[in-house]
Amino acid sequence: MSGTTPGGWLLVLALALPVGGMLLAFALGGRTAERIALGVLGLGTVLAGMIAAEVYAAGAPLAYRLGGWAPPLGLRLQADGLAAAMLLTAALVLLAVALFGRAAQATPPGVQEARAPFTFWTFLLALAASLAAAFLGGDLFNLFVALEMLTFAALSLACLDGRPSQFRSELRYLFFALIGSVLYLLGTALLYGAHGTLDIALLAERAGADLPTLLAAALMTAGLLAKMALFPLHLWLPPAHAGAPPAASALLSGLVVKAAFVLLLRLWIWVLPPVPAGAGAPLLAGLGAAAILVGSLIALRQERLKLLVAYSTVAQIGYLFLMLPLVLAGDPEAAARAWLGGILQAASHAFAKAAMFLSAGLVAGALGHDRVAELGGAGRAMPMAVIAFGLAGLSLMGIPPSGGFTAKWLLLTAALGTGQWWWAAVILGGGLLTGGYVYRVLAGSLTAPPAAAPRPEPPAQGPERVALALALVSVALGLVPLASFGLVQIGRPILGGAP
Repeated sequence: MSGTTPGGWLLVLALALPVGGMLLAFALGGRTAERIALGVLGLGTVLAGMIAAEVYAAGAPLAYRLGGWAPPLGLRLQADGLAAAMLLTAALVLLAVALFGRAAQATPPGVQEARAPFTFWTFLLALAASLAAAFLGGDLFNLFVALEMLTFAALSLACLDGRPSQFRSELRYLFFALIGSVLYLLGTALLYGAHGTLDIALLAERAGADLPTLLAAALMTAGLLAKMALFPLHLWLPPAHAGAPPAASALLSGLVVKAAFVLLLRLWIWVLPPVPAGAGAPLLAGLGAAAILVGSLIALRQERLKLLVAYSTVAQIGYLFLMLPLVLAGDPEAAARAWLGGILQAASHAFAKAAMFLSAGLVAGALGHDRVAELGGAGRAMPMAVIAFGLAGLSLMGIPPSGGFTAKWLLLTAALGTGQWWWAAVILGGGLLTGGYVYRVLAGSLTAPPAAAPRPEPPAQGPERVALALALVSVALGLVPLASFGLVQIGRPILGGAP
């Protein structure tokens, strides 16, 4: 296990920058909070790019020992390829959401400070800090703390409007999150009691196929699945999205659930021995396949646009779990393809789903409703928002040359290469179902409105451009040569071995 590496100080800065910005925004308040948040998130994007470049150039993870103490006495920050890729994805989406929120969350003229804008900008920085801690942490307990901070920051953003219906739906989210937290915490207690550490690298050396380890992994996995809203633990996600502001929905769907998924990968690929992990992976992939099919079918039946996009999230999360049995199948080439496909799916989904929710929010704001059957005229009134929704939908469907296509193609070929053709069938079926509900929205938006319908008010072009930019990134990921994604392979253990 390595000590502090050259460039490790960047990891400390990636955590300290949003935390310092949040405290400064809270202290100064008012209109200053917006300027601080935009500046910090812009610098955070540059910093995430520097970390990714440093990891790629070194060909090895960056590490930093806090206080110079080695685990298990001390704590360690680490950025391997997975952490660097997800940190950069999160930084770009956060910056885009901040730019989108400038119109809706600006402090009103003549007012020194307003509750909703102040809350939005400070908790946006809290979310950025929590995501950095979740991606860079090397200790399972501190990753738990990061997930808890992330949950409460996301809840605050989701309840921003203060409507009673928001509180009811977000209380359900909190209930599932707390159940997940209790299960995860019980698992960490078992692991610590059995091995005397919660450091991931040390656990990779010490943990075996013993009963305490397997029971702890089962409890922690159940807790993380509740936080990720994997079918059938998805009941909190659609209502939470339906009542949240567009910016909060974009972050919940695009980023918040990905932090729990990264932690799940740390547990299953790094900590668990390959034999029990390989035996349990098909069960998780089966739940993922059920999420793809059931979530897509329910999305097809939705009458409200935001609920349609929310159930699409339930479905798209399922693709992430298809990588587990492929990575653990024992074929090195298929494992590398499946790993790249899974991480690329997580990144392209983050951009596409953020674009979808922001576009849906713009359409609903302009029309005064989000009923799918009454979207006529939206394409003429706000063409960029509808185009952004369509491009994001193409990525979710897996249509070339989008990032979603490349991700699903890698997973599909890995499934066929390892003889697990049934996952390939699920991928193809899920793409067809996704096309069905994306078509419903686009076809309705491009029809002429009824003669008696009021003319929708076009939104400001700034937010539309942000949504379109996110959608274009989700498509552009498919145009990047596969060799350029070597970053995500750095630090990946082979069949659950140590990094």
